Amino acid sequence: MTSFRFTRRGLAVSALALGAIGLTGSKLLKEPDDSLPKTRFPEGFRWGTATSAYQIEGATAVDGRGPSIWDTFARLPGKIRDGTNADIADDHFHLYKEDVALMKALGVKTYRFSIAWPRIFPEGRGTPNPKGLAFYQRLIDELLANDIEPYATLYHWDLPQALQDRGGWQSRDTAQAFADYTAHIVRGLGDKIGRFFTLNEIHAFVDLGYGKGIHAPGLTLAAAQLNQARHHAVLAHGLGVQAARANGRSGLKIGPAENITIALPDVETPQNIRAAEHATRELNAAYLTVMLEGRYTDAYLKEAGADAPRFTDADLKTISTRVDFVGINVYGPGAFVRERSDGSGYAQMKLPASYPHMKSPWLGFAPQALYWAPRMLQKLWAVKEIYITENGTSAADEPDEDGRIDDLDRVMFLRQYLDQLQRAINEGVPVRGYFLWSLLDNFEWADGYETRFGLHYVDYKTQKRTPKLSASFYKKLIERNALV
Repeated sequence: MTSFRFTRRGLAVSALALGAIGLTGSKLLKEPDDSLPKTRFPEGFRWGTATSAYQIEGATAVDGRGPSIWDTFARLPGKIRDGTNADIADDHFHLYKEDVALMKALGVKTYRFSIAWPRIFPEGRGTPNPKGLAFYQRLIDELLANDIEPYATLYHWDLPQALQDRGGWQSRDTAQAFADYTAHIVRGLGDKIGRFFTLNEIHAFVDLGYGKGIHAPGLTLAAAQLNQARHHAVLAHGLGVQAARANGRSGLKIGPAENITIALPDVETPQNIRAAEHATRELNAAYLTVMLEGRYTDAYLKEAGADAPRFTDADLKTISTRVDFVGINVYGPGAFVRERSDGSGYAQMKLPASYPHMKSPWLGFAPQALYWAPRMLQKLWAVKEIYITENGTSAADEPDEDGRIDDLDRVMFLRQYLDQLQRAINEGVPVRGYFLWSLLDNFEWADGYETRFGLHYVDYKTQKRTPKLSASFYKKLIERNALV
């Protein structure tokens, strides 16, 4: 029988339970040292914020930028909830110095941003646009002048429309085009950027854009075509890692930023934890699993059957090219699971209608996800350097009569999730940094401007930025390097 104990940090698995699954005293997890303050994060922990180019930059037709699939998609009737587009967004292209000042005021030392592929290659490949690269050089110089380290994401969903016209992620050529684009970026910016992320959330942009049709480019492919698009995207990741290493300076580090589908044990028993580990590996079979193992799982290929992607052994070797770290975006529960009664595997549980969620219906409230997600990376794939590349929440942000935005729900969300992240770190999981999503309210894809995720409220008519209560919370947390 598993025993549990109550602590001031909440319900925790006992040493007996951990020992039963071979974790206590191992290099994987360490029993927390009671002599250390439990609320402090490790010295040198990297606190940051995150954004993406299409959601904040605007200036979609400035300085030679070409159209992206999202520029096209946003103009299709009924695709964006409020009928808007990101032509202006937060006008970060012109207001980047003001936004860097916001970061400095928060006290963050790192900033994860994305580079707009169509701003660099308006046609997706071929002749680069020097004015596009010059914008990011100005942004990076401003960050460094304010003692903020830039972390760049190479692709955050804004595929050049010209490449989509030639097949997009259904085409193997797009993977090679990404590698060529990566090589150009690291040659042009790699002297000032030490860490790059390849593609952001392959799972999301392929499944939502090519499977369900609710994101750009709005396709609903058959299973075989969808699986092939997934394969081309993970192949692009591997080719991108190779291109970065071949063209970047010594010491450059690179890895993915994936929205891991995290399986959570319904109750933390040894049996259910094993089931969750099994489920996490299988639920990510076409994404992180193949990237980190160099093979598709037998269960994935069996389920896909005749619709499985076509690939070669050389593809798998490329996809699993060694990475320096892994970034994961963590929001709600991917799935709750338990061990099957016959011990044959895992059973996935359906969320009840009353399960709590944040303003976005898809964002179920599951703080323990920020414990289990990095722990699974370490347990399943022995990842030695982990970054939480996105974590945050939508909220019903409205200024009061004094102009204040008291987003108590976001503060609650962050405090509970970060407590669970600290639980993982205290047990030896090598999480090195955390990027809060997001610095600013912005264009939230198919939701348009109706959904707000920012630490700063943006008045889209005036472009005025106003810090929310959550910005004060995050600033104090960073100052103390401890939960507040």
